[in-house]
Amino acid sequence: MRTPVLATSSDQRCPWRGSGLAAPTRAVKNSLTHLLKAEQLLCYVTDRHQLPGSESAQRQLLLEKIAEAAQAGVDYVQIREKDLSARELETLARDAVRIVRNHPSDPAGGRHKTTVLINSRADIALACDAGGVQLPANDISASEVRCICTGRKEGDGLTVGISCHTPEEVPEAQKQGADFVLFAPVFEKEKHRPAGLENLRLACEYSIPVFALGGVTLENAASCFGAGATGIAGIRLFQENKIANVVRELRKS
Repeated sequence: MRTPVLATSSDQRCPWRGSGLAAPTRAVKNSLTHLLKAEQLLCYVTDRHQLPGSESAQRQLLLEKIAEAAQAGVDYVQIREKDLSARELETLARDAVRIVRNHPSDPAGGRHKTTVLINSRADIALACDAGGVQLPANDISASEVRCICTGRKEGDGLTVGISCHTPEEVPEAQKQGADFVLFAPVFEKEKHRPAGLENLRLACEYSIPVFALGGVTLENAASCFGAGATGIAGIRLFQENKIANVVRELRKS
Protein backbone atom coordinates (compact mmCIF):
# COMPACT_ATOMS: atom_id res chain seq x y z
CA MET A 1 0.00 0.00 0.00
CA ARG A 2 1.33 3.42 -0.91
CA THR A 3 1.78 5.97 1.84
CA PRO A 4 -1.12 8.46 1.96
CA VAL A 5 0.01 11.82 0.60
CA LEU A 6 -1.38 15.09 1.89
CA ALA A 7 -3.38 17.02 -0.67
CA THR A 8 -1.17 19.83 -1.97
CA SER A 9 -0.70 21.92 -5.05
CA SER A 10 2.27 20.06 -6.46
CA ASP A 11 3.12 22.79 -8.94
CA GLN A 12 3.34 25.44 -6.20
CA ARG A 13 4.84 23.39 -3.37
CA CYS A 14 7.12 21.04 -5.32
CA PRO A 15 8.86 23.02 -8.06
CA TRP A 16 11.36 20.18 -8.56
CA ARG A 17 8.65 17.55 -9.27
CA GLY A 18 9.29 15.91 -12.64
CA SER A 19 12.60 17.71 -13.07
CA GLY A 20 14.74 14.79 -11.90
CA LEU A 21 16.07 17.02 -9.12
CA ALA A 22 15.70 16.55 -5.38
CA ALA A 23 15.51 19.02 -2.56
CA PRO A 24 16.86 17.61 0.70
CA THR A 25 17.00 20.21 3.47
CA ARG A 26 20.21 21.90 4.52
CA ALA A 27 19.88 20.45 8.04
CA VAL A 28 19.58 16.89 6.72
CA LYS A 29 22.59 17.27 4.42
CA ASN A 30 24.71 18.87 7.12
CA SER A 31 23.78 16.19 9.64
CA LEU A 32 24.63 13.33 7.29
CA THR A 33 27.87 14.99 6.19
CA HIS A 34 28.96 15.37 9.80
CA LEU A 35 28.14 11.76 10.59
CA LEU A 36 29.82 10.42 7.48
CA LYS A 37 33.03 12.18 8.44
CA ALA A 38 32.83 10.83 12.00
CA GLU A 39 32.44 7.06 11.80
CA GLN A 40 30.28 4.19 10.60
CA LEU A 41 26.54 4.74 10.85
CA LEU A 42 24.23 2.30 12.64
CA CYS A 43 20.50 1.68 12.27
CA TYR A 44 18.35 -0.45 14.58
CA VAL A 45 15.31 -1.80 12.72
CA THR A 46 12.57 -2.84 15.13
CA ASP A 47 10.49 -6.03 15.23
CA ARG A 48 8.70 -6.45 18.54
CA HIS A 49 7.46 -9.92 17.57
CA GLN A 50 11.01 -11.23 17.87
CA LEU A 51 10.98 -10.22 21.54
CA PRO A 52 9.60 -12.58 24.22
CA GLY A 53 6.30 -12.37 26.08
CA SER A 54 2.80 -11.09 25.51
CA GLU A 55 1.93 -8.20 23.20
CA SER A 56 2.18 -5.70 26.06
CA ALA A 57 5.46 -7.24 27.25
CA GLN A 58 6.91 -7.11 23.72
CA ARG A 59 5.93 -3.46 23.39
CA GLN A 60 7.59 -2.58 26.70
CA LEU A 61 10.76 -4.50 25.80
CA LEU A 62 10.83 -2.73 22.44
CA LEU A 63 10.69 0.70 24.07
CA GLU A 64 13.48 -0.36 26.44
CA LYS A 65 15.57 -1.43 23.43
CA ILE A 66 14.94 1.92 21.76
CA ALA A 67 16.13 3.72 24.90
CA GLU A 68 19.18 1.45 24.99
CA ALA A 69 19.95 2.24 21.34
CA ALA A 70 19.70 5.99 21.95
CA GLN A 71 21.97 5.85 24.97
CA ALA A 72 24.50 3.75 23.05
CA GLY A 73 24.73 6.28 20.21
CA VAL A 74 22.91 4.36 17.47
CA ASP A 75 22.27 6.88 14.68
CA TYR A 76 18.85 5.70 13.52
CA VAL A 77 15.97 3.68 14.95
CA GLN A 78 13.55 2.54 12.25
CA ILE A 79 10.08 1.73 13.58
CA ARG A 80 9.06 -1.16 11.34
CA GLU A 81 5.92 -2.65 12.91
CA LYS A 82 3.86 -3.39 9.82
CA ASP A 83 0.93 -5.10 11.55
CA LEU A 84 -0.07 -2.08 13.65
CA SER A 85 -3.01 0.12 12.75
CA ALA A 86 -2.28 3.75 11.93
CA ARG A 87 -3.40 4.85 15.40
CA GLU A 88 -1.33 2.17 17.14
CA LEU A 89 1.72 3.00 15.03
CA GLU A 90 1.39 6.71 15.78
CA THR A 91 1.14 6.00 19.52
CA LEU A 92 4.23 3.78 19.41
CA ALA A 93 6.10 6.34 17.31
CA ARG A 94 5.28 9.14 19.75
CA ASP A 95 6.56 7.01 22.63
CA ALA A 96 9.74 6.22 20.67
CA VAL A 97 10.39 9.90 19.86
CA ARG A 98 9.85 10.86 23.50
CA ILE A 99 12.15 8.12 24.76
CA VAL A 100 14.93 9.00 22.32
CA ARG A 101 14.79 12.64 23.39
CA ASN A 102 14.92 11.62 27.05
CA HIS A 103 17.85 9.22 26.56
CA PRO A 104 20.54 11.08 24.61
CA SER A 105 23.95 9.52 24.13
CA ASP A 106 26.98 10.93 25.91
CA PRO A 107 27.39 14.54 24.73
CA ALA A 108 31.10 14.29 25.50
CA GLY A 109 31.39 11.73 22.73
CA GLY A 110 30.34 14.28 20.14
CA ARG A 111 27.51 12.04 18.88
CA HIS A 112 24.39 13.33 17.16
CA LYS A 113 21.08 12.46 18.77
CA THR A 114 19.38 9.31 17.55
CA THR A 115 16.90 9.90 14.72
CA VAL A 116 13.60 7.99 14.71
CA LEU A 117 12.48 6.81 11.26
CA ILE A 118 8.95 5.57 10.56
CA ASN A 119 8.64 2.78 8.02
CA SER A 120 6.62 3.87 4.98
CA ARG A 121 4.30 6.34 6.75
CA ALA A 122 5.48 9.88 6.12
CA ASP A 123 2.19 11.21 7.46
CA ILE A 124 2.76 9.53 10.82
CA ALA A 125 6.37 10.65 10.90
CA LEU A 126 5.17 14.23 10.56
CA ALA A 127 2.34 13.79 13.07
CA CYS A 128 4.63 12.51 15.82
CA ASP A 129 7.56 14.80 14.94
CA ALA A 130 9.85 11.89 14.06
CA GLY A 131 13.11 12.65 12.32
CA GLY A 132 12.44 10.76 9.11
CA VAL A 133 10.84 8.01 7.08
CA GLN A 134 12.12 4.78 5.54
CA LEU A 135 10.46 4.03 2.21
CA PRO A 136 10.13 0.47 0.91
CA ALA A 137 11.01 -0.22 -2.71
CA ASN A 138 8.25 0.85 -5.13
CA ASP A 139 6.66 3.18 -2.56
CA ILE A 140 6.19 6.93 -3.03
CA SER A 141 9.31 8.78 -4.07
CA ALA A 142 11.61 10.73 -1.80
CA SER A 143 10.69 13.91 -3.68
CA GLU A 144 7.00 13.34 -2.89
CA VAL A 145 7.91 13.03 0.77
CA ARG A 146 9.79 16.33 0.50
CA CYS A 147 6.53 17.86 -0.69
CA ILE A 148 4.68 16.53 2.34
CA CYS A 149 7.16 18.10 4.73
CA THR A 150 7.42 21.51 3.07
CA GLY A 151 5.18 22.88 5.82
CA ARG A 152 7.85 22.22 8.43
CA LYS A 153 9.92 25.16 9.58
CA GLU A 154 13.16 25.86 7.69
CA GLY A 155 15.93 23.39 8.43
CA ASP A 156 13.60 20.85 10.01
CA GLY A 157 12.85 18.50 7.10
CA LEU A 158 12.53 14.74 7.18
CA THR A 159 15.44 12.40 6.61
CA VAL A 160 14.39 9.99 3.85
CA GLY A 161 15.82 6.52 3.36
CA ILE A 162 14.88 4.10 0.58
CA SER A 163 15.16 0.31 0.62
CA CYS A 164 16.91 -1.23 -2.40
CA HIS A 165 17.38 -4.89 -3.29
CA THR A 166 19.55 -4.63 -6.40
CA PRO A 167 22.43 -2.31 -7.33
CA GLU A 168 20.37 -0.99 -10.25
CA GLU A 169 17.79 0.49 -7.85
CA VAL A 170 20.37 2.63 -6.03
CA PRO A 171 20.91 5.39 -8.64
CA GLU A 172 17.14 5.84 -8.90
CA ALA A 173 16.95 6.33 -5.13
CA GLN A 174 19.75 8.86 -5.40
CA LYS A 175 17.98 10.66 -8.24
CA GLN A 176 14.80 10.87 -6.14
CA GLY A 177 16.74 12.69 -3.44
CA ALA A 178 17.00 9.95 -0.80
CA ASP A 179 19.45 10.68 2.00
CA PHE A 180 20.59 7.06 2.17
CA VAL A 181 19.80 3.53 1.02
CA LEU A 182 19.17 0.34 2.99
CA PHE A 183 20.52 -2.45 0.79
CA ALA A 184 19.11 -5.88 1.62
CA PRO A 185 19.35 -8.73 2.12
CA VAL A 186 23.13 -8.92 1.99
CA PHE A 187 23.32 -12.31 3.68
CA GLU A 188 20.70 -14.92 4.50
CA LYS A 189 17.04 -14.10 4.92
CA GLU A 190 14.09 -16.48 5.05
CA LYS A 191 12.38 -16.82 1.65
CA HIS A 192 14.71 -14.25 0.08
CA ARG A 193 17.83 -14.95 -1.92
CA PRO A 194 20.79 -13.00 -0.49
CA ALA A 195 22.28 -10.28 -2.68
CA GLY A 196 25.80 -11.03 -1.48
CA LEU A 197 28.87 -8.88 -0.94
CA GLU A 198 29.58 -8.33 -4.64
CA ASN A 199 26.18 -6.73 -5.20
CA LEU A 200 26.66 -4.70 -2.04
CA ARG A 201 29.96 -3.47 -3.46
CA LEU A 202 28.24 -2.46 -6.70
CA ALA A 203 25.49 -0.69 -4.75
CA CYS A 204 28.14 1.29 -2.88
CA GLU A 205 29.71 2.69 -6.07
CA TYR A 206 27.18 5.54 -6.18
CA SER A 207 27.51 8.79 -4.22
CA ILE A 208 24.83 8.00 -1.66
CA PRO A 209 25.33 6.40 1.78
CA VAL A 210 24.47 2.68 1.84
CA PHE A 211 23.52 0.63 4.91
CA ALA A 212 24.01 -3.14 4.73
CA LEU A 213 20.98 -5.06 6.07
CA GLY A 214 20.05 -8.72 6.27
CA GLY A 215 21.96 -11.33 8.22
CA VAL A 216 24.69 -8.92 9.29
CA THR A 217 26.53 -10.07 12.43
CA LEU A 218 29.49 -8.91 14.46
CA GLU A 219 31.52 -11.50 12.58
CA ASN A 220 30.68 -10.43 9.02
CA ALA A 221 30.11 -6.68 9.51
CA ALA A 222 33.73 -5.86 8.63
CA SER A 223 33.24 -7.43 5.19
CA CYS A 224 30.28 -5.08 4.61
CA PHE A 225 32.38 -2.05 5.47
CA GLY A 226 35.11 -3.48 3.27
CA ALA A 227 32.63 -3.61 0.39
CA GLY A 228 32.01 0.10 0.82
CA ALA A 229 28.97 0.23 3.12
CA THR A 230 28.64 3.46 5.08
CA GLY A 231 26.67 1.74 7.82
CA ILE A 232 25.10 -1.38 9.25
CA ALA A 233 21.39 -1.94 9.86
CA GLY A 234 19.88 -4.86 11.70
CA ILE A 235 17.07 -6.34 13.74
CA ARG A 236 18.45 -9.35 15.59
CA LEU A 237 21.90 -7.80 15.76
CA PHE A 238 20.53 -5.16 18.13
CA GLN A 239 17.58 -6.95 19.72
CA GLU A 240 19.48 -10.08 20.73
CA ASN A 241 22.58 -8.36 22.13
CA LYS A 242 23.50 -5.60 24.51
CA ILE A 243 23.44 -2.64 22.17
CA ALA A 244 26.35 -0.78 23.77
CA ASN A 245 28.55 -3.82 23.08
CA VAL A 246 27.34 -4.02 19.47
CA VAL A 247 28.08 -0.34 18.89
CA ARG A 248 31.55 -0.63 20.39
CA GLU A 249 32.44 -3.70 18.31
CA LEU A 250 31.04 -2.36 15.04
CA ARG A 251 32.83 0.93 15.36
CA LYS A 252 36.07 -0.94 15.75
CA SER A 253 35.53 -2.45 12.28
